Amino acid sequence: MTTAVRVPDTRQAHGGDEVRRRELAAFLRSRRERITPDQVGLPPAGRRRTPGLRREEVAQLAGVGVTWYTWLEQGRDINASEQVLEAICRTLRLDPYEKVHLFTLAGATAPAVKKECSVVTPAVEAMLRQLEPFPAVVKNARCDILAYNRTYNWLMGDIDALPFEERNTLLQCVTNPEWRRRLPDWETNLPRAVAGFRAAMAGHVAEPAWKNLVKRLRAESEHFEQLWNQHDVTSARVMTKRFLDPEVGLMKFDFAYLNFGKGSEITMATYTPADDETRAKLPVFPS
Repeated sequence: MTTAVRVPDTRQAHGGDEVRRRELAAFLRSRRERITPDQVGLPPAGRRRTPGLRREEVAQLAGVGVTWYTWLEQGRDINASEQVLEAICRTLRLDPYEKVHLFTLAGATAPAVKKECSVVTPAVEAMLRQLEPFPAVVKNARCDILAYNRTYNWLMGDIDALPFEERNTLLQCVTNPEWRRRLPDWETNLPRAVAGFRAAMAGHVAEPAWKNLVKRLRAESEHFEQLWNQHDVTSARVMTKRFLDPEVGLMKFDFAYLNFGKGSEITMATYTPADDETRAKLPVFPS
């Protein structure tokens, strides 16, 4: 009598690895194409057939072989150490959330999300501080808050108290009652915010971080679910917003948006008081 031995079916696992490598290849290309040579200190190299950096430039800046990086971006079955992935993250100027996404797609242990972000340089931090007492915040296309000054922290009711992974303006607007109380036009402006998020997601539809955020919002908010199912898209932004502080009352701000270079999805939003009454209500922080 013989005993049948069941051989595990690894086709699904292998297929999953192949899909992950394809996603990694597409993600690397998209991030490489948004970085210009001048952003990384390279001299202009004349007319380019494709936007952004060349593969050999990324390899050079990251300190890896050109052939190896090319294979990685082609989705070949190769291993990448954490040190190499860190170097690629720095070269492509990934924010903390993008860094976790890259590590996950590469099959490496995802690093803990840290407050430090290579996108937010000391120069940007200095600019945020110099804008005080006007509120200012730096965000990515997914609405993750990457940096902010003390006035913005005060305006939104203590962002410092939120876990770093919860610092997302759309998430807080939809799920945080305190934020809704501070936004008197919340119900009017939310449809535009959701439509803008859907438009931004068009270039990130395969990325788990985006899909997980949408899944969470749909599960926790019937209102968001209804708006999401309308499939509205827009690139227009609200240029004036009102805020209601429990101590000083109603304030009104005009917005300006500053992009971090051509092709970048990182934006700094500055809040300028729309009237003298709002200006007088802003706090004064020690130097």
